[in-house]
Amino acid sequence: MTIELNGRPKEVAEGLTLRQLLESLHLPPDRVAVERNLVIVPRSEWDGVRIEPGDRLEVVNLVGGGSPEGAWEAAG
Repeated sequence: MTIELNGRPKEVAEGLTLRQLLESLHLPPDRVAVERNLVIVPRSEWDGVRIEPGDRLEVVNLVGGGSPEGAWEAAG
């Protein structure tokens, strides 16, 4: 079936849960946020949400980071 993933068409197997889809994409579940059809899906619901044909998913990969300690002082 076809869904839209981050603005692009994507063929996926029928019957997948949201968690299974993320696993198939090799995305770490603790580092992504998912919006399905303009609604944020809480991580606690991923096992119960079945992907449907035409679903529009936005998956955002969260990355940590920051500047080295003292960088603000050095830049100023």
